[in-house]
Amino acid sequence: MTAQEMKTEITGSEAVLKALVAEGVDTIFGYPGGAIMPIYDALYDYHDKLEHILVRHEQGGIHAGQGYARTSGRTGVVFATSGPGATNLVTGLADAQIDSTPLVCITGQVFAHLLGTDAFQETDVINITTPVTKWNYQVTDANEIPAVMAKAFYIAGSGRPGPVLIDITKNAQLQKFEYKGYEKCHHIRSYRPKPIVREEYVKEAAALINAAERPLVIFGQGVILGKAEEEFKTFIEKSGAPAAWTILGLSALPTDHPQNVGMLGMHGNYGPNVLTNECDVLIAVGMRFDDRVTGRLDRYAKQAKVVHLDIDPSEIDKNVKTTVPVWGDCKETLPLLTSLIEKKNHAAWINRFHECMKMEEEAVINEELHPTNEVMTMGEVIEQLNQITNGEAVIVTDVGQHQMVACRYAKFNKSKSNVTSGGLGTMGFALPAAMGAKYGAKERQVVAIIGDGGVQMTIQELGTIMQYGINVKILILNNRFLGMVRQWQQLFHEKRYSFVDIESPDFVTVAKGYRIEGNSISKREELREALKTMLNHNGAYLLEVMVGKENNVFPMVPQGCGVGEIRLK
Repeated sequence: MTAQEMKTEITGSEAVLKALVAEGVDTIFGYPGGAIMPIYDALYDYHDKLEHILVRHEQGGIHAGQGYARTSGRTGVVFATSGPGATNLVTGLADAQIDSTPLVCITGQVFAHLLGTDAFQETDVINITTPVTKWNYQVTDANEIPAVMAKAFYIAGSGRPGPVLIDITKNAQLQKFEYKGYEKCHHIRSYRPKPIVREEYVKEAAALINAAERPLVIFGQGVILGKAEEEFKTFIEKSGAPAAWTILGLSALPTDHPQNVGMLGMHGNYGPNVLTNECDVLIAVGMRFDDRVTGRLDRYAKQAKVVHLDIDPSEIDKNVKTTVPVWGDCKETLPLLTSLIEKKNHAAWINRFHECMKMEEEAVINEELHPTNEVMTMGEVIEQLNQITNGEAVIVTDVGQHQMVACRYAKFNKSKSNVTSGGLGTMGFALPAAMGAKYGAKERQVVAIIGDGGVQMTIQELGTIMQYGINVKILILNNRFLGMVRQWQQLFHEKRYSFVDIESPDFVTVAKGYRIEGNSISKREELREALKTMLNHNGAYLLEVMVGKENNVFPMVPQGCGVGEIRLK
C-alpha cells in the first residue's frame, strides 16, 4: 500500500470490511437491518472478496458461525442489527463462550446521540453480552474501527478462544475518516493469552506419570483447539496409558486407536467412569472437569494424584484439586512432558477397560446396535452410518438422546469431525451449525443428526440451505418425544410424562416446500439403502427415521451420584 493510498478517506463501514479481508475472512453469516445497513451497503462492493450467507434468524447465523469455526479451525464472523437482532445472538454467544469457539460478531447500533434514549431497536448490547463474551466493545467513532477490529480477532482466536462482540453505532459506520491502513494485533498489554510454561511443574508431572501403575488420560477439546492432535497421540503412545474423551474432545484421537477407551461422563462408557475411581494418576489434557464428566465431586477420583494441562489458569483447581498444574498451550507442554516420561506398557491396566467394555456390550451395546425386536434404535442408525461413511464424515449433533447416542457410537478417523453443543446444550444448534460446518470444510461430507424436538427450533434455516444450495445431509431421529426429558421423567419422576409428547409436521413435506429432497422410513430393511440414498444425493437431503418411542440411553450416571455409581440398565 502506497503512502497516498494509506491516507484515503473511507467510511467506518468500509473499514470494517477491509479488516475482514485483511484477517483472511472468506465467509460471513448474517441478517441485515436498519442499524447495520451502512455496513451492508458497503458489503455490496465486496461480493468478490467476502461471501455473505443470509440466514433466516440471527440465532441460525451465530450457530453457523460456530460450525464454521469448529471445522475450519478459524474464527467465525457474524453480522446482526441492533435490538432484537443483537439479542438473538445471545444464546449462540453463551454457547460459544462455554465451548471456547472463536467468533467475531459485529452488531449495528443506533446513532450515538440516541444511546440511552430508548430509541427504536436500541438495547444495551454491551451489558447484555458481557457475561457471555470473551471481550466486547462499543464503537462510536470510526477512527477506532481498524484497531478495535484487529484487537477483536486477536482476542477471539488466541489463547483459550471465545466469542467477541463489536457494537458499532450507525454514525460511526457512516463517518468518513483518514484511513491509514490495517495492522493485525499481536499483543495487548493487559492480556496474556498463554501462561508461561513452568518447567519445574512439567518435571513434577513427568515424575508422577513415570511412577504410576494405573495412569488414566482424559482429554478434551483443548487438544483440538491447540492443534496438538499429533503431539497428544505421541504422548499417550509413549506413556502407554489408556485415554478417554469428553464429548468435545471426541475426534482428537481416532476412535479405533488401541489406547482409546471411550467416552467419559453421564452417558459415557462404563470403564472410563468406574475406573476413574481406581486410577492412581489422572492426567487431564485440555478439559475443564465439567459436572457431566465428574458427577459428584466428593466422590470423584479421590484416590488419584491429578495432573492438569490447560491453557486457562482459571480452570486449574476450579472443580478438581490438582496435584501438579501444567499451565500452557498443550501443543507446547505435551512435547516437553513426552520428552521426560518413560516409555511404558500398561497392557494389564488397559485390559481392565476392555473387560468393562465387554460387560457394557452384553448389557447395553449389542441390543442398541443390533436389536432383536422390530423397533429401530438410534444406535443401529449410527452403526449403519459408520459402515457407509467409514468414519470420514463430519457429524453435527443437536442436543438430547440422539446426541448422546451419536457421540457414543459414531466413528471418527479425522480431527474436527464432531460438532456439538457441549457446555450449554443448545437445542436447535445442529441444523445451522451444519451449514457453517460445510462452509468450513467444503470438501467433506457433513451429516446433521437431529431430534424431532430440536430440529423445529431452527427449522427455518432450511430456507438458507435452499437459497445457497448447501450440501448438508439432515438425519432426523424421530421418537415422537422430547426424549431426554422423558427418560428422566421415566426414571426419576415415576413416569409422570409432563409436556414431553411432541407432535411434529411431515418433515419430508416441509423439506420439499424448501425444494429439498427427502424421505421417511420406519422399517429396518429400508435403513441401509435410505442412508446410502441420502449420502449419495447431489445436494441437501432430509431423511427421517422413526425410532422407538421409549428407548433410553444407557449407561447413565444419575444426577447427584458419583461416576462409580453408573448404571448399565
